[in-house]
Amino acid sequence: MRRPFFSWLMTQRNPVTFDEVQTFANAAFYDHQFPKQAEDFESLSRYLEENASYLHSMSIFDEAWSRYLASEE
Repeated sequence: MRRPFFSWLMTQRNPVTFDEVQTFANAAFYDHQFPKQAEDFESLSRYLEENASYLHSMSIFDEAWSRYLASEE
């Protein structure tokens, strides 16, 4: 069983960075409604599309999701 995406994403935080995934992680940290226990792409994608104005492009989430899956192998 893999850890929730949010837990992984928080390991990517870096306050002095220009990497888009790290910037996403920094912003998600302050999103108190983020589905912290979610592990599936569809529910996370739906949430981000509808609620995450801080995510400038869904391709950033796609990149983060790829890194997340790779880290869990």
